[in-house]
Amino acid sequence: MGEIGGTVESMTAEIKLSDAEAAQWEELPEPSVQKSVQCPIEKKKSLRARYSYGIVFLITNLIAWLFRDYGERALPLLHYTKACGIEEEDCFHTMGVLRVSLGCFIFFFTMFLTTCYTRKLYEARNAWHSGWWALKFIILTISLAIPFFIPSYYIQIYGELARVGAGVFLILQLISVIEFITWWNNYWMPDDRNKSSCSLGLFMSTLFYIASVCGLVVMYALYASKPSCTLNIFFITWTAILLVVMMIISLHSKVNRGLLSSGIMASYIVFLCWTAIRSEPASEKCSPQKQENAHGGWTTVIGFLIAICAIVMATFSTGIDSQTFQFRKDAVQLEDDIPYKYGFFHIVFSLGAMYFAMLFISWNLESSTRKWSIDVGWASTWVKIVNEWFAATIYLWKLISPVVRQNKIMNHEVSMEEVNKSAAA
Repeated sequence: MGEIGGTVESMTAEIKLSDAEAAQWEELPEPSVQKSVQCPIEKKKSLRARYSYGIVFLITNLIAWLFRDYGERALPLLHYTKACGIEEEDCFHTMGVLRVSLGCFIFFFTMFLTTCYTRKLYEARNAWHSGWWALKFIILTISLAIPFFIPSYYIQIYGELARVGAGVFLILQLISVIEFITWWNNYWMPDDRNKSSCSLGLFMSTLFYIASVCGLVVMYALYASKPSCTLNIFFITWTAILLVVMMIISLHSKVNRGLLSSGIMASYIVFLCWTAIRSEPASEKCSPQKQENAHGGWTTVIGFLIAICAIVMATFSTGIDSQTFQFRKDAVQLEDDIPYKYGFFHIVFSLGAMYFAMLFISWNLESSTRKWSIDVGWASTWVKIVNEWFAATIYLWKLISPVVRQNKIMNHEVSMEEVNKSAAA
């Protein structure tokens, strides 16, 4: 009987305990319960909203292309879009692209101003970022219409500013790509002491270096086969030199970063060199555009569409990579925190609007562009070449900066020890 009584008492205590826990849950404030329930839903909305903004950006790219190639025929009454040349008709295409770009910039910069300080999913600004699409469509329409009522002189000023903004966008994109390469290196080689991990890293780095060397050989064969193609020979040779320098520094005993990240980076700068050479104008005897113009047709159209998709993907991938540009890498992500920085996302898309304008007009504000072409001309070529050199410089600095900082710290410690010894003496 005593055992039965003890069992009953323990069961009663458990029931009382569970009742107490239930009472505690009931005493929780309703807003906090609602927030915990709404957070996953709001996070999904926020993540889906990224793709909606990407579609908006793609649509504005297509609108800019239509204005560039067919705007003069479709809208002949828009005389205020003409800017330069005989009877001010030569730059119709350029001004149309810049006006659409400015409208896209206004829209995304407005979104930046209204969402830049958003921190939590339950804030009203989060709801504005992830919803209210009907109102945003109206704002987008107004933003795209406003530039067509602005005098051409101010649009030219915007074009000059767009060059700077596009340059900033390229720098952000380079940093994002290099951080991705670092992440990829850590993913494939998580443990340097592990034999299988080192073997996999060596295999992957070998593949990337083989691809890089093959790319250089193909470029020499296609674009630098004649001794008169001195500029192309210089571009390709300098790229090969950068490749060797990155490999040597990566293997240096003080750096010791291995070959995988440098192999991936080598492939990337070879790709940048290839895109730069392909941007040379068709009038040049060593230009690949001259050969492609003879074939024309679907290859040009497909290349153009791929280029537009690449612009959108580059903007999207950089915009969602806000973590790379955070000063505090160890910040803890709470459940009710926004999944990515809205302000950074929208400012990148604003700069992306400037970037696609420069690609559509080939970085040249004073002449029209051939139909179905994108980023072709000497200005585009040199922008890409400088972009390649800058990418290699950033990567090399990323390799040697830890060594430089360590040497500074050691020198500072040595100097402090000498000061202490002299003071003690």
